[in-house]
Amino acid sequence: MNQVGKFSLKNNGGFVVKLQFVYVDSSGEKHHVDGTDSFPLGQSKTADPGDYGVPDGSPVALYAFVVWGKDNTATQFFTYSKGNGTTANYTISGTTLDNSLGFEGLSN
Repeated sequence: MNQVGKFSLKNNGGFVVKLQFVYVDSSGEKHHVDGTDSFPLGQSKTADPGDYGVPDGSPVALYAFVVWGKDNTATQFFTYSKGNGTTANYTISGTTLDNSLGFEGLSN
């Protein structure tokens, strides 16, 4: 599993979104944690999962909280590594009830 230190989400959808996270603890349980404030179409946010309570070394995935719509969870999990310079980049597009989350790759 690739290690990342941050996640980035670009909003290409006709809605407002928040960048949040899902991580798996040492017992194999999934946890959803809050993240950034909401942001509109055309904007991007980058966040460090550790700033929102994700433990270092945990498997973590991006969770897109769509305000007044259908949320979306990324299918790719990465190992969170605090201070790592690699960012997992995503784009969300569509409408509040019919949106898709696309993995755009890793960057440094």
